[in-house]
Amino acid sequence: MKLFPYAHATHPQWRMAAALVLAQLRAQMALPDHAAAPSLALLYITDHYANEAEAILAHLSAELPEVTDWAGTVGVGVAANNVEYFDEPAMAVMLCDLSPDQYRVFSGVAPLSASGRVAGPDGFVAHTALVHADGNTPELAELIAEVADRTASGYVFGGLAASRRSTVQFAFSSAGNLRGQGAASGVFHGGLSGVAFGPAVGMVSRVTQGAQPVAREHTVTDADGNLVLTLDGEPALDVLLRELGVSLDQPEQAMPRLRATLVGLTLPTSDLAGSAVAARRGQFGPEVIVRHLIGLDPGRRGVAIADLAPVGTRLAFCERNVQAARADLTRVCAEVREELEPEELSLSVATALAATEPDAAPHPARRMAGAVYVSCSGRGGPHFGSPSAELQTVRRALGDVPLVGFFAGGEIAHHRLYGYTGVLTVFTVFTMPA
Repeated sequence: MKLFPYAHATHPQWRMAAALVLAQLRAQMALPDHAAAPSLALLYITDHYANEAEAILAHLSAELPEVTDWAGTVGVGVAANNVEYFDEPAMAVMLCDLSPDQYRVFSGVAPLSASGRVAGPDGFVAHTALVHADGNTPELAELIAEVADRTASGYVFGGLAASRRSTVQFAFSSAGNLRGQGAASGVFHGGLSGVAFGPAVGMVSRVTQGAQPVAREHTVTDADGNLVLTLDGEPALDVLLRELGVSLDQPEQAMPRLRATLVGLTLPTSDLAGSAVAARRGQFGPEVIVRHLIGLDPGRRGVAIADLAPVGTRLAFCERNVQAARADLTRVCAEVREELEPEELSLSVATALAATEPDAAPHPARRMAGAVYVSCSGRGGPHFGSPSAELQTVRRALGDVPLVGFFAGGEIAHHRLYGYTGVLTVFTVFTMPA
């Protein structure tokens, strides 16, 4: 596996952006450390181009005949190494150097086999999967869990399409479609699609949270659907108002603080191990899912949330916090680097990796062939302090690596749907260069 060629561009006209992307890809494909003929492409576009999705896919696939499989979706922003294009017309493409027998593009017309834990008729075994989904799909959480269950690891990653125009997904498979489904353009609306990867595709994935608890965690002791009635036996609304230091008798002061408050939930059935380090720093681990407050019930002294919180769920009121988000993002990038990078580097490699940003370049010795980063649309843009600040944080912490991604309407990791998070997944290089 060699470094994955990747490219990104912005332009009011998609054909001009595509021309810039193609020029970058072809230049990288000519480099000795980069893949020369990769067969799988990941394509992300902002919603400014959503109505032209079919034309974009047709044009790029015609210009890159060596690429036989395509996957991707639309976001309110797209990401690449060190830069984000938020709320502007842009696209990002990465060409993945993977053996064709180690991945399968799936969609509604080419679904992932229900026997994903064992070899299918073609011998393929799904170990994990990159999933793109339409947030309006009924029973979406259950469908994501079902896809995870069809993989040997039970782990999937990705995000929900985010668009103010057409909500599209790209999924074109060289393996063909289900018989009776007819021809497909490779552009889909609704449902789920993505790429399943075999066990020989090495990767490391981490979830980074963007919210920080404002007080200690509580246990839900009574609930009615979306309405949390008591926490540790005390009325939930009383707990909320006390921890925020506000009163409903002074709504002009209380309402802004309440609108900025979220809840972090740890379900009683959660099988994810919490992070002791994150807990000590007052941050959430991957076992926590963040949801909105959607209402208050003064009569029943309850708090309504945008999810179900059965009795036994652990709940912490929280708020978005730029410093906590930046620190947690730096932490997960450092974990990835520690897991993948060799303990000792040659002088030439160390010099290359320590180069100034304008001169730095990806290097196979770091064992990172490419990366996908899916971030919440609520984290992008100014949330980290300035344009592209989130991706610049990734670049400084992770190092220079081919990277693409998008800003989503919800993030997917493990077997569940998150919010206000970032999901970083790095594809690894197996063999070190001589």
